[in-house]
Amino acid sequence: MDEKWMQNIVEEYSRLQNEYVGEIKISLVPNWQSVIVETIGEIGRSIVLTEYKVNGKTFWAGYSTRSGTVFLSVR
Repeated sequence: MDEKWMQNIVEEYSRLQNEYVGEIKISLVPNWQSVIVETIGEIGRSIVLTEYKVNGKTFWAGYSTRSGTVFLSVR
């Protein structure tokens, strides 16, 4: 997922706060978190979140290709 597309997803989430943006699922993670471990079955995978600024708020977001999920943390 490229940075422009991720920025658009974060902007749309900040306006509507929906669980889905298009076909992309949004999963909120605890505030101030910048790395998460996504576990599917017995396999874990680190997802590093990148900082995005939208309307004066700071969001951290990362995309998992395995689950098609954007993980989002609000600061």
